[in-house]
Amino acid sequence: MGEYLVRCLGCGRVHPPRAIACQNDDSLLRTEYFTKRLTLRDDLPGLWKFYDWLPVKEPLRGSGEKPVTYKSEGLARELGLENLYVSFSGYWPERGAKMTTCSFKDLEAPPTVERMTEREDDQILVVASAGNTARAFAQAASAARLPLVLVVPPTGLDRLWICEKPSDSTCVIVVNGDYTEATDFAGRLAARPRFVGEGGARNVARRDGMGIVMLDGVLSMKALPKHYFQAVGSGTGGIAAWEASLRLIEDGRFGWHLPKLHLAQNSPCAPIYAAWTRSRMETGLCPAGMYDDVLYNRKPPYSVKGGVKEALEETGGEVYGISNQEAGIAQKIFEESEDIDILPAAAVAVAALQKAVRSGAVEKNDLILLNITGGGVSRAKEELDMNLLKCDIKAEPSALSSASTSSYDNDLLTEIDEILERRA
Repeated sequence: MGEYLVRCLGCGRVHPPRAIACQNDDSLLRTEYFTKRLTLRDDLPGLWKFYDWLPVKEPLRGSGEKPVTYKSEGLARELGLENLYVSFSGYWPERGAKMTTCSFKDLEAPPTVERMTEREDDQILVVASAGNTARAFAQAASAARLPLVLVVPPTGLDRLWICEKPSDSTCVIVVNGDYTEATDFAGRLAARPRFVGEGGARNVARRDGMGIVMLDGVLSMKALPKHYFQAVGSGTGGIAAWEASLRLIEDGRFGWHLPKLHLAQNSPCAPIYAAWTRSRMETGLCPAGMYDDVLYNRKPPYSVKGGVKEALEETGGEVYGISNQEAGIAQKIFEESEDIDILPAAAVAVAALQKAVRSGAVEKNDLILLNITGGGVSRAKEELDMNLLKCDIKAEPSALSSASTSSYDNDLLTEIDEILERRA
């Protein structure tokens, strides 16, 4: 197994391998791997090739595809760029991309689930999602035979499909609200006995899994990029890219300068953009009307030690507010020039790259990595069988509002238990 420490970025304390948070302060934890040189494990499949830089004891068999990195021709020609590389997370057989959930959430779910199973405490994993994360965790939990409760807003229900047989140990709760209210509900549920949350941005397994985008990209480009583009909701993917770059610099073979983070959000529902630019955010009815509501997170890990703000400061980064119109144009340009469909969130990243080209923030010969965080859904629908996860329980955001033992709360917890036990 790969050896590592888990250290608090604030107080410096070393924590147990499966810790999520520090009791001393609010800083993020970070893994420190004993292996300082990036080495692919060719004997392992998919993302597990990066096993030495993942915080797990063993690979989770039957789960974990990796992204595909390629040098763009079509989009690069449209934008006048000579060294544009695309990291594609999705389903694109001709390129060797086999993520059947069609999202880069497939990178974070398997190591997170494996890390959870290594606890060996028989707890039920609780995951909040706007849709893409739920697909990835449903698939990974099925591979691990791990009991799972997915908490989603109504807008996320139609995204709950997987191309494998759904696990009998999965319960879907639809919370009548937006993603933040679903997240709050999931947090309250995870605080109850027998349940545990996956930790979100605080879980090093999620961040190190997402960091594989940078690792795979650098192995393809033979160097750290000068610029890195990604659309973000919580910003965790940006943190992951920064942390992976720090490890690659320590490796010593790929360059000595951190890539500049270019993070994109969908305006006007863009909390990170508002915080970074110190502008006022007119949220209105957010996330209603967004080009992709998976990019809306009201409580991103922005100001904490090791969070989004620090990642941007350390890399000289930038945040873009992208309108629906800009995203729509960018999606059409990408799909026509690269001949593959992409998820709306990825189009927001493409639009940010277009803005950077127009403003001169990136130059013709710059080495650029564009993270297409999801795509190939149309191809997957044509070639794969999709199984839709159904709602098991409908709940109001106020449910489980405290540690109370009201009859409603008890009935809800009992219903979850009965569903999981009935299917076990």
